[in-house]
Amino acid sequence: MIHIGVTLLYLSNQASDKLALQAVRRLLTTSRSSSILTRMNWPENCAVVIPCLNEAARIGPLVSEVRKLLPTVIVVDDGSDDETGVIAAQAGAQVLRHAEPRGKGAAMNSGWQRALSLGFSWVLTMDGDGQHAPSDVPAFLHRTAKGQATLIVGNRLAAPQGMPWLRRQVNRWMSRRLTRLAGCDLLDTQCGFRLMNLEAWSKLQIQTSHFEAESELLLAFAAAGQKIDFVPIQVIYQDEESKIHPVRDTWRWFRWLANRRG
Repeated sequence: MIHIGVTLLYLSNQASDKLALQAVRRLLTTSRSSSILTRMNWPENCAVVIPCLNEAARIGPLVSEVRKLLPTVIVVDDGSDDETGVIAAQAGAQVLRHAEPRGKGAAMNSGWQRALSLGFSWVLTMDGDGQHAPSDVPAFLHRTAKGQATLIVGNRLAAPQGMPWLRRQVNRWMSRRLTRLAGCDLLDTQCGFRLMNLEAWSKLQIQTSHFEAESELLLAFAAAGQKIDFVPIQVIYQDEESKIHPVRDTWRWFRWLANRRG
């Protein structure tokens, strides 16, 4: 695995982003990917947190697949009115439940607090709607060996084919503005697939509790002088219904952005 970083860099420079992404996946899904898990003993040091709202149709298979790599999965059921929590528990997850929806940011915070209390030093956060592929998990773990990053974020814009055109444009627009505020390149600010060092996170004060929390987290890490890195991931869009309310959550994000500028 020590040559994967060099191979990825070469492919990124010599071929298209799509080809580079395909190549690194082939490398990381070989038997050598198991060395990534054992080198740092990731199963003992990293928990997975999945914030969920009404994901009964997808959460079971997702938990089962992720647990093959990282056995401790914490599903935060953010007030679902379906069987999300029950199915997640049957698949082997620890389930935390909010009595009513409190927002994705609040759900992530609950999961991160639980992972920290259990003694984990890292947490991998994934969405529960099937947009994040468990096969991309080794790429996050491998990236920690390349530098001092304490926050590693999935980058869908490296090969955005399959991503709806409007989401792609909005993501790029938001990422440009947050890059200016952070003073460092933030390639995909809206991706919830992230590997985070819990000690670094525990020193921050995150105020928001909805979807804007993911943007706030990036700026907080940057302001604290923590290194943020990105790793290419698959773009998966199926028939899932977005949990983002186009008016309410957009207004919250712009209000948060205005307060940051003010």
